[in-house]
Amino acid sequence: MSRTLVAYFSATGITRKLALNFAETLNADIFEIIPEQPYTEKEINWTNPLSRCNKEKIGKKDVPVAGKVENMVDYDTVFIGFPIWYYCAPNVVSTFVKDYDWSGKKVALFATSGGSDVGKSVEKLRPFMPGTPHMAGAKLFDGNASAEEILNWTERIIKWM
Repeated sequence: MSRTLVAYFSATGITRKLALNFAETLNADIFEIIPEQPYTEKEINWTNPLSRCNKEKIGKKDVPVAGKVENMVDYDTVFIGFPIWYYCAPNVVSTFVKDYDWSGKKVALFATSGGSDVGKSVEKLRPFMPGTPHMAGAKLFDGNASAEEILNWTERIIKWM
């Protein structure tokens, strides 16, 4: 029996809402990617060049994740959601994907954004996921995406993978 996981990082709650909708719509398990040191509002202020999110991105720093997915080996399909930071996934998401064996898994990315597109999300994460035979592209969703929108996209993606 195939099992699906929705793993997500959310800085402000928008991606969380979307991820919960994904999990409910797909009858999937869910895992929140939480940094060991959670972000404050000031630390995710991208307009401040000295903010934590900017220092991490520019410094290409790993951001340790609190907790692990139990029995990752049991999942066949994993949807990973995140807000777009600098046209790609936040570093905490990169750290998350580095921590698992992705061999044989189908992986698709979904994102939210206040104005940018998915940029190089797939290209930046793919090197950290060796063994993934099927990694679909990323799709940008509105935080209020309907179950119908989610199903339409996921059904197409799963068939493609």
